[in-house]
Amino acid sequence: MIVKDCHDEAVLELERSELRPPPMFKVILLNDDFTPMDFVVKVLQIFFSMSQEQAMQVMLQIHTDGIGICGIYFSDIAITKVRQVIEFSRHHEHPLKCVMEGT
Repeated sequence: MIVKDCHDEAVLELERSELRPPPMFKVILLNDDFTPMDFVVKVLQIFFSMSQEQAMQVMLQIHTDGIGICGIYFSDIAITKVRQVIEFSRHHEHPLKCVMEGT
């Protein structure tokens, strides 16, 4: 807010600030040589609400390209999903890696 004095009268001018949407982050699974493909499909279904067919497609992309995007989320949701996938994977003794990256 800017205050100007015009001949003993106070004039208030509001500055307009641009509101920007919060940044989004990709949640990505990385390929490894140890995590079974069916486990990756299960993770995609549980944590990213994918159908069997969608999960199979993403799993094959991870297997062939080395990475697969699971979804795009706001920061706090992306962080939570990464943590959940890593904890679930470690609990089942798999080294599946899950990371997030800005869009």
